[in-house]
Formats: sequence, C-alpha cells, structure tokens
Amino acid sequence: MLQVAIVGTGNISHAHISAYLRFPERCRIVALVDIQPGKAQRVKEQYHLDAEVFLDHRDILPLDIDLVDVCTPPYVHAEISINALRSGKNVVCEKPMAASLAECDAMLLARDESGKKLSIIAQNRFRQPIRDLKALLDSGMAGPVRHAQVDSFWFRSHCYYDLWWRGTWEKEGGGCTLNHAVHHIDMLGWMMGLPNRVTSVLANTAHDNAEVEDLSVSVMEYPGALATVTASVVHHGEEQQLVFQCEKAKIAAPFSVFASQPQPNGFPLKQPDPAFEQRARDYLAALPPLPYEMHEGQLENVLTALETGGDVAITGEDGRRTIELITAIYKSGAERVPVSLPLASDDPFYTVEGIRKSVPHFYEKTVSVTEFEGEITFGGFGKGK
Repeated sequence: MLQVAIVGTGNISHAHISAYLRFPERCRIVALVDIQPGKAQRVKEQYHLDAEVFLDHRDILPLDIDLVDVCTPPYVHAEISINALRSGKNVVCEKPMAASLAECDAMLLARDESGKKLSIIAQNRFRQPIRDLKALLDSGMAGPVRHAQVDSFWFRSHCYYDLWWRGTWEKEGGGCTLNHAVHHIDMLGWMMGLPNRVTSVLANTAHDNAEVEDLSVSVMEYPGALATVTASVVHHGEEQQLVFQCEKAKIAAPFSVFASQPQPNGFPLKQPDPAFEQRARDYLAALPPLPYEMHEGQLENVLTALETGGDVAITGEDGRRTIELITAIYKSGAERVPVSLPLASDDPFYTVEGIRKSVPHFYEKTVSVTEFEGEITFGGFGKGK
C-alpha cells in the first residue's frame, strides 16, 4: 500500500485526491498540507480521509511517505519537490514544473542524486483524442508535418486574477502561456519536439489587475515546418484544438481528418478522400482504449511505476522541455526578437531572477483574495473518435 501526501489543497488538489481514491487497494492519502490554516482540515473532512494535517511541507519529510504530490502555486514547486526528493520520497508535481529552467535542472539533479522518481503532470496526454492524434502522427500515414496550429483558448473573467497568488511574475511565474497553454505546449513538444526558433508577441488585453500576459501569439520554426501557438484567457467558448497539416492529410484533435484530392491543375476537389479517413479510423479502432483518462490516467501510471520499479510516462525531462519552450516565448515577447533553442545556462532567462528583471509588467496587482468558491474546468478535446 503506497502512502501519499498532498501538498497544497486548493482547486487542483481535488482532481488528484479523486484520482487516488479510485485505487483504494493500491494507495492511501496519509497527509494533507496547506499553508492556509484550516484549509487542509476542510479537505480532509470533505473526503472523509484518515490523514494527518500540516501547515508546512517540511513537517512531512521525516514521515513514512512513498509519494509527495505537489499541488501548490508554481513559485514553490521546485523547493517542495527538491526537499521531498532529498528526503527519500518520490514526487509528482503539478504543471508547470517550475518557474525557470534553473529550477527544473535543480529538480532533475535532486531526482538523480536521490534515485527517486519524478513525474510532471500533463494529464491531457491521457485523453483519448490526444492519444489518438499522437498515434496517427507516429504511424506516418499522413506524412511529415508542414504546419501545426495550436489553439490554447481559455476564458477567465477579470476577477480570476484577484486570487492572492495569481497575476504576478513572482508567485504565478507568468500568465496564460505558462499556466494555461502549458498543456498544449506540452502536447506540441510531445508530438514535434523543440523548434529551432521562436518569435512571440505578449499582451494583456483584458485584465488590468494582473502583471502578466492574458494573450500571446507565437510562431515556431521546425525543420521543414512551422507551428503557430496562441495562448489566451480571453477567448469565449474555449474552443481548443491541435491541428496538424501534413503532406497527405490534415489530422486534428478534436478528432478530424481531411485528405485533399488534387486535380491535374493543382486545385483540390471539394470532397476529401474518403479512403484516408477510413484508414485512420480503422487504425485507431485497433488500438486498446485508455483504461483511465486525465489525472486518473497519469496518477495510475505513477502508482504502477512505483509498484513495479518501471518508468513514469511523463518525466522531469518532459516537464523541462515545456518550460524551455515557454521561456523562449517570454524571452522573444519581452525582447521583441526571435529566440533560438536550446537556451543556454548563461542566458538571463535561465533563472527566476533573470526572468523577473526582463519581462513586462502590464499592470500592477491591486486585489488579493484568499480563496474563491466555484468549480474549475480543464478544457476539452471531445470524447472518443
């Protein structure tokens, strides 16, 4: 029976707690930590957990705990993860992995020196439509990618940034690019790797209570391909999608395929090639379904890795790659120049301090609310095929 501690009992922790409770024969939540007095206790009572409650994550380090699950605001992800790893505990850490590449590298070093496991949350890889899109790309049936369109469209009203840790470079570490598009940027990196160069524009168009951006638009250059990435919290409808225009067809999530039929004059017929769509559907139908999706899927994978000694599906290197691409977006947007990858360790944007000195402060935060009521949403790519 694996012993689990949850550090940070805010909104996202509920997805984690609910996932662990799906596997009562495999794990048990034994500790809850939150710096807000009474908050962890309320969560304990809500889920009827037989767990100890703490105000400081350092108090759980001497305990017999197998897995520390970090669900705090981003600015302390690295500190808590490193302390847990060095105390001999495995770690799963919510996105984004950390506030800088330097912090990511410190986390990876602590993992390697401790011999423990580190997984970074990227739960969308455990969505059926995303798994299917990745499988179609890897199959090669659509040919090489020519253009990728990544629409990370979210909507957050003005008061969203009133929460105490949101909307500042110090505590949130960034705006919609880091904390919302992180999901889509992770998926792009998973499917295409890092680009050679990034050119970006940052803006704050609707949230004058936040220092950070609420909209960014980026162009990424790959060998033989371009990708466009829009990160936003100003899009009504939250119509998120990943679209890959390949040599032989378009494939996308939510699920969509279209293979143009060329005419002798180079123009396409109005109707797509039905044979390609059928091949794609047949290929996906032969794949095993995902037994668990979203946080349940990823955390079940982490439990399996701990039980078997195997590897976690989403590693610290995966989390770092996403932070590197986001850092390049911030550097390009702040300096208004194209940025080549990879970023060097002597780059000013490698550290938290360098980022904070260099990024624009669109507005100053003037309101600080301790807690909000209401549900959180995770966006969507549709269900099934």
